[in-house]
Amino acid sequence: MLAESDVDRIVFGCGNFGGIGSSPNLRGAGDSEEQALKLLDHARRVGLRRFDTASTYGGGSSEIVLGKWLRSQGAAFLQDAQIATKVGNPHGCRPDETPLSRAEIAYHLDQSLRRLGLERIDLYYIHEFDRVTPLEETLSAMARAVEAGKIDRFGISNASLSDVKAVGSLASPSLAACFEYVQNEYNLLATADARELIPYCAEHGLRYTAFSPLAGGFLTGKYRPGEDAPSGSRLAHAPEVCAGYSNEESFAAIERLRRSADAREETMAAAALRFVLDTPGVDGLIIAPRRIEHFASYGFGPR
Repeated sequence: MLAESDVDRIVFGCGNFGGIGSSPNLRGAGDSEEQALKLLDHARRVGLRRFDTASTYGGGSSEIVLGKWLRSQGAAFLQDAQIATKVGNPHGCRPDETPLSRAEIAYHLDQSLRRLGLERIDLYYIHEFDRVTPLEETLSAMARAVEAGKIDRFGISNASLSDVKAVGSLASPSLAACFEYVQNEYNLLATADARELIPYCAEHGLRYTAFSPLAGGFLTGKYRPGEDAPSGSRLAHAPEVCAGYSNEESFAAIERLRRSADAREETMAAAALRFVLDTPGVDGLIIAPRRIEHFASYGFGPR
């Protein structure tokens, strides 16, 4: 069972609202608005106060649905909540622009504020580095948004150690003061960041947040070698996204997790989340349950 201190470290991910992630091919394959609103209601019931989305999730539907829900929650809840969104995914880039150009950041930031119904984004991420726009231009645009009061805190996602160091060295004083988060993929099957990046973040006061702590569902045990993926699952819709997990080594690790979880009389999902939470230097993780019953399997108790 998750302790209250664990729940405080968990972020509710809205990447399945209106689609699966940012891919235009997967719009409509995600959660309906009705289901998303039920999931958000339950997330609040179990004590979650941090929410993560992006300008391109579901083609913008994720921000729209989350914004609709936030407007129904009352001022007291919003005061204690943290809302994070992101810019820079190439699927959202307008013609003749690059994903992290000054113009694109200004445009998508205003779009996100409008959809979410907020005057300021609590946490604004670079979704991924476009490698074309000069980093100085991107960081200058972010600094300008901070100084305009549109961003409270700043983070980067899908980042290497060299990315983290570059941002730290090039950020203006105003941006450096609110550069607090690094969000990357980390789980039992993807542990590369534990070697250098996570310790570096801990040493330099950056809060490392793990996305995909269940490895796209692989660590729940629902996928087995030689069997078809369950209908409607992420692997069924986007096998290429999960290709890195679908191998003999991963399935051997999943089987070890299964045996370990059975011995402790807990679900595989709860054991996988505990692995991430117990990794030194990890500040938090993002979950994206698609059904209410998933919360209990993750270790959330009744509220």
